[in-house]
Amino acid sequence: MHYSMKRVLMTSAACMVLTFASANAQQLTRTTGAPVGDNLNSETAGANGPDLLQDHHLIEKLAHFDRERIPERVVHARGTAAKGFFKATADLSAITRAAPFQKAGKQTPVLLRFSSVINSKGSPETLRDPRGFAVKFYTEEGNWDIVGNNFPVFFIRDAKQFPDMVHSLKPDPKTNLQDANRYFDFFSFKPEAINMLTRLYSPLGIPTSYREMDGSGVHAFKFVNKNCDTKYVKFTWKSRQGNKGLTAAEAEAIQAKDFNHLTSDLYTNIEKGNFPVWDLFIQTIEVSDLGKFDFNPLDDTKIWPEDLVPSRKVGELVLNEVPDNFFQTTEQSAFAPSNMIPGIEPSEDRMLQGRIFSYADTQRYRLGINHLELEPNKPLAKVHAVSVQDGAGKSSPKDRSTNYFPSHYTKDAGYATVDPGYKVCQHALEGTTQQQPIEKTQNFKQAGDLYRSFDKRSQDALVESFGGDLAAVKDIGIRNTVASYLYKADETYGTRVAELAKADLAAVKKLAASYKD
Repeated sequence: MHYSMKRVLMTSAACMVLTFASANAQQLTRTTGAPVGDNLNSETAGANGPDLLQDHHLIEKLAHFDRERIPERVVHARGTAAKGFFKATADLSAITRAAPFQKAGKQTPVLLRFSSVINSKGSPETLRDPRGFAVKFYTEEGNWDIVGNNFPVFFIRDAKQFPDMVHSLKPDPKTNLQDANRYFDFFSFKPEAINMLTRLYSPLGIPTSYREMDGSGVHAFKFVNKNCDTKYVKFTWKSRQGNKGLTAAEAEAIQAKDFNHLTSDLYTNIEKGNFPVWDLFIQTIEVSDLGKFDFNPLDDTKIWPEDLVPSRKVGELVLNEVPDNFFQTTEQSAFAPSNMIPGIEPSEDRMLQGRIFSYADTQRYRLGINHLELEPNKPLAKVHAVSVQDGAGKSSPKDRSTNYFPSHYTKDAGYATVDPGYKVCQHALEGTTQQQPIEKTQNFKQAGDLYRSFDKRSQDALVESFGGDLAAVKDIGIRNTVASYLYKADETYGTRVAELAKADLAAVKKLAASYKD
């Protein structure tokens, strides 16, 4: 075909496409709203000249592209969110003034974000990792976040150790490789981690699907009613679809074909109308009974055994909507344990106390000081934060003169009052300031009970995974120490892992004999 004729035909085809598009689409604009006439060709100085700086549309596109990534979460970077609702199935108004529980049948909109903890944003969902289970309740008295995991316990019990623990689990800063020598070195100093590690190395450490995964608030919180009567409370989400996990071999087979299996399964089922459901259970302890257990109920490395503290169902959560935009809903969602409402107060749990600061602070850094005005974080309740103003990022318009409190100008549009009925409750304190570990550590019992509760498939998968990773540790002293913790929890458990990890079983037994539970 002659070149000039070919060019004419191509140009005609392009015009046809543009004409077709203009009849079915909105006019393309710049971010200023100005209409765009050509989104394919830059302004140049002549046919062969360089691009012109005056092409503001070009500059705008490139500048925005260069800035379209926000800082990745330090932990919980790989996430998936879905929308739904929570329905109370019990009236808890006698023990808490928290809005979602004031009458049976009451519904509250929610956003639930699942995540992996240690690995990066683009990592495969088939990796062994704890999973975040964060629920945001949009109540009429503000947003309440239960920021938990799929396991009811954690690795450590003091927030001061959290950065060190995460650093040990993250890639080596020298090689950028995750290394068993590093994290088992750290955990060899932490016998309390065995309860969590036993769960992590079981098949539940690689969930079959997000739908088939339980959740937990992990920490103890406080329920308070309008009279400030107080109970300690723990929250557990139990999946009606079951609580299922994969062996390492099963996960490898899935990863060979799909490394987004958790997100794919969740969104596919929701879009088909197969809405997943979780039942919310609570356990409560009287404040006066806190010291009556042989472990510390405020220790987040422990569960509250059902035979000691029975649970009861109080509600159900349904996910029925896939968000329209991943970035806006999943990446810009910001969860923090500090997001509480009247009726929910923090306990003295040392990890929780640190998370109250750290989680909100990381969102301020990652999303900006006005991140609570972004759509997934914006409360349904009216916001009258009088002295909060300006700052980088999205900020709601203010139509008031009074940006301080108190004031005599009560007729100002922005004036707000306070209701003393919402003051935090007073709780008795005792003791002196100190830096001491908690008493009643009981590091091994629950891990042993957990191992014995697993069926043979789960025990075998646990031993194979745990022993395989521990065998990669070069220092036999570290292998012996970690295996001795398992042996103290359960002799069969410890022996099997020690043999697989090529630890010195005699040394393992000797170390285990020296520990108090």
